Amino acid sequence: MTGTIAVIMVFSIPIIAILTTHFQKQSKIKYKMIQGELELEKLKHENYLIETERMRLELERMKLDESQDKFKLG
Repeated sequence: MTGTIAVIMVFSIPIIAILTTHFQKQSKIKYKMIQGELELEKLKHENYLIETERMRLELERMKLDESQDKFKLG
């Protein structure tokens, strides 16, 4: 009985070390994946702001063109 417990104890230490290393690697991979997703969301937000500003400027230009056309006709 004592021999069985000793064998289990001897083999459980490396198994626990292997499992711990595996979980640490998984955590690092998840961290990198989340960092990538965060960077992607930042880029999406920047793109949205740029597109919104471009549309605002385009609308402003259209209004100026329209007002100049009315001034020329009137």
